Amino acid sequence: MSSTSAPDQEKNDDVRRPGELNARELARWGWRQLTSMRTALILLLLLALAAVPGSLIPQDGVDSLKADQWREAHTTLTPIYEKLGLFNVYSTPWFAAIYLLLMVSLVGCIIPRCLVYAKAMRAQPPATPAKLTRLPDSASYVTDQEPEEVLAAARKALRGYRIRKADPDGSGDSVSAEKGYLREAGNLIFHMSLIIVLVAFATGSLFGYKGGVIVLVGEEYGFANELSQYDDFKSGSLFAPEDLDDFSFKIDDFHAEWLTSGAGAGTARGFNAKLRYTAGTSDEKRYDLRVNHPLTIGGTDVFLLAHGYAPVITVRDGEGNVAYSGPTIFLPQSRNLLSFGVVKAPYASPEELGFQGLFYPFEGTVDGEPVNLMGDIGDGSHAMLSLQGFRGDLNLDAGPQSVYSLDTSKANMMSPDESGKAFNLRLGDTVELPDGLGSVSFDDVQQWNRVQISKSPGKEWALLGVSLALLGLLGSLFIRSRRVWVRARRVDGGTLVEIAALDRSGGGDTAAVVTDLVETLRGARTQEEKDV
Repeated sequence: MSSTSAPDQEKNDDVRRPGELNARELARWGWRQLTSMRTALILLLLLALAAVPGSLIPQDGVDSLKADQWREAHTTLTPIYEKLGLFNVYSTPWFAAIYLLLMVSLVGCIIPRCLVYAKAMRAQPPATPAKLTRLPDSASYVTDQEPEEVLAAARKALRGYRIRKADPDGSGDSVSAEKGYLREAGNLIFHMSLIIVLVAFATGSLFGYKGGVIVLVGEEYGFANELSQYDDFKSGSLFAPEDLDDFSFKIDDFHAEWLTSGAGAGTARGFNAKLRYTAGTSDEKRYDLRVNHPLTIGGTDVFLLAHGYAPVITVRDGEGNVAYSGPTIFLPQSRNLLSFGVVKAPYASPEELGFQGLFYPFEGTVDGEPVNLMGDIGDGSHAMLSLQGFRGDLNLDAGPQSVYSLDTSKANMMSPDESGKAFNLRLGDTVELPDGLGSVSFDDVQQWNRVQISKSPGKEWALLGVSLALLGLLGSLFIRSRRVWVRARRVDGGTLVEIAALDRSGGGDTAAVVTDLVETLRGARTQEEKDV
């Protein structure tokens, strides 16, 4: 029976299989992999790919109305997209994970490179190789000049290069020069600018906010920058209501330029909302709000996103009381502003009343069916409101409902006759509801503007980062890093001059550098002879 002593056991424990790493070595290996430039580039590519859904799929934080419309139009994909967080891409854990890993990778990659670069900036150019003629781009010639004269002329010709200092004993027989140090600085600036951009966007995501609101044109009260005024609002985790800038505005008028011919006939190409706004306690000011021309108040930007129509509808119940009255937001369903809207009159008597249907700004007839010809309402003579009516329980007790949807699961449809057709109203019309339930009137049309209000701290830093990235990229592309050596020593018959150049960045024409330097040094001798 054999036994193993304690020292032998410890020795066997120290023997590891090839490639086996302990915890410390594994952590060091993982850190090296994470902070490698290859990993940083892969993470940057993943971040770009992860942002693609955010530009293709409507985002709740950008335009909740479009996001809701997309959900209604894609009922099969919506549950999948909800689980993946594709309606809030930039707030998902997987996007944040890529973001943070990229940040750590860039920082871990750049700091060591900066230390190496700082050391290289203090170091002298390398000593002259022993065999210059073995380098790919080199030349040599014999002259009757003294070696000291050749080396002095070489130092003069290599102005702009960093030249290696002479050996302390003064025995040097060559000149070693190097330039292009800013090429690596360009690379570092480019990568540091990415960190600046990432930090700037992170600052905006944490402290900023973005909200949307529909404001009626000509509305007396307008909009005040308070949380209760927003239709939808999304903010960063470190945002506080006190961060809202104090301002309010009203939209006095809105004008759209309409295309009247060509493939886009009936659609708008230019928008101008005339605002009156007040910031804090300052005097009231005016501003023409246009697409891509936001109004900036303090650190908050006000953008014009969309426009549409709000028919003024009055619903009277069977007792003659006004059960509903006012402008009703109808949401565009097409580029020519054919719009969908809902009217709810839950307090009508004897039964609750509800309507949903389409608004035609400029209605026409094709094959007996109504169509919308263009978005310009003109004088309103061609505007038509087509409403499908419902009576009975609107199921409002079931929970919160969108103002843009009507639950008809417990209600009964009603129409002007037994055909089930909708109530079609021209501007100024009033139609009676069946069974003495009341009436509905189409009184007027107002316009509305959808406005986005956002605050993005750090956007100036993001602009700085992008500018630095462009500057660093240009430097890394166009600055050539090269070394040049000139050796001069006495031989039989004169002074042997050897010249060589090496391009460290690849692709540089160092042969031309050598040729120019040979011509310069020989030309200096010729000029000296002429002066004598």
